[in-house]
Amino acid sequence: QVQLVESGGGLVQPGGSLRLSCAASGTFLSINDMGWYRQAPGKERELVAAVTRVGNTNYAESVKGRFTISRDNAKNTMYPQMNSLKPEDTAVYYCKGQIITHRYFEAWGQGTLVTVSS
Repeated sequence: QVQLVESGGGLVQPGGSLRLSCAASGTFLSINDMGWYRQAPGKERELVAAVTRVGNTNYAESVKGRFTISRDNAKNTMYPQMNSLKPEDTAVYYCKGQIITHRYFEAWGQGTLVTVSS
C-alpha cells in the first residue's frame, strides 16, 4: 500500500511564506511525475505545479514567480515552497504521485489546508 502525506499547511498572513511537503511511504519501485493541486471552496481542483522525476517543473500562471517546487527522490518527498501568498491562495492543497510498482497508478494525499488571511 502506498500513502502520500502532506504537511506544512496552516494560517499565514498575506505576503507570507509556507513550505509544504509531500512524503510517500509504502512499497513501490519509483515515483514518476509528482503534482501539487489545490481546491478552494466552491471551485474545481486545479493543478498548481508539477515536477518530473528528473526535476523539470511547470507552474500555473497564477503562481509563477511566487511558488517553487522541488523533490528529493532519495526521500520520496516533494517540497512546494509558497512565497508572497495572497488571500486567493487559500485552499486545501493536495499532492499526487505517479506510482510505479508492478503496475502504474496514481496516488493522492489527504490534503492540507492553507489559509491566507490577516
